Amino acid sequence: MAEMTMQESDVGQGHDSGAPRSAVRALKGIQLDALREVANIGAGHAATALSQMTGSTIMIKVPAISIASIEELPAQFSPEEEPVAAVMMHMLGDLTGRTLLVFPKPTVMRLAELMLRRPVGSSVAFSELESSAIKETGNILSGAYMNALSDFLGMLLLPSPPTLVIDMSTAVLASAFGEFAPDPDSVLCVESEFTLRETDLNLRGFFLLLPDPASLQVMLRALRLD
Repeated sequence: MAEMTMQESDVGQGHDSGAPRSAVRALKGIQLDALREVANIGAGHAATALSQMTGSTIMIKVPAISIASIEELPAQFSPEEEPVAAVMMHMLGDLTGRTLLVFPKPTVMRLAELMLRRPVGSSVAFSELESSAIKETGNILSGAYMNALSDFLGMLLLPSPPTLVIDMSTAVLASAFGEFAPDPDSVLCVESEFTLRETDLNLRGFFLLLPDPASLQVMLRALRLD
């Protein structure tokens, strides 16, 4: 079962509810609490699925949820620019957009070992097997978060097959935003920490939700921000 020790997000208090940037950054405490609970439920489902697939007891806690701009995100992923692995999925159904699951490279290699049930340190490069394992991890995690959001909003959300991108964090984000172009100041970022009970090893990743402008407004209305 997932743990949850949330920090308050530093969210600006815009007042123009007609503009996605202002509306998202004006999220009130009750709306943020709802989104935190959605993330926590998704993390719990993902932890259960990953534990079953890896044969290890995996705990997932969601230490922070924030609204960030594209310029702010790389610094959250790591203190210095370094390669990351990102699993990208299209969000289809009643809401459209993209989800991006971002892992620092050391984390993603350990996750691949877990999924493949290999010893620590045995995976040193991204072969087809590692790539497939990480895509499946992204499928599980992103799907769990999307299902929780779907239940909360009462809407049908369907994930596309996952695409794996390995590059510098700024390049990954530029590609995701450049091709889809949602509001660059309204990215919902969920930081998740994975703990292996047997080894107390901690790994972390970031789930990004990039709704298109129309879907963002639907989400805001569902949160009673219209």
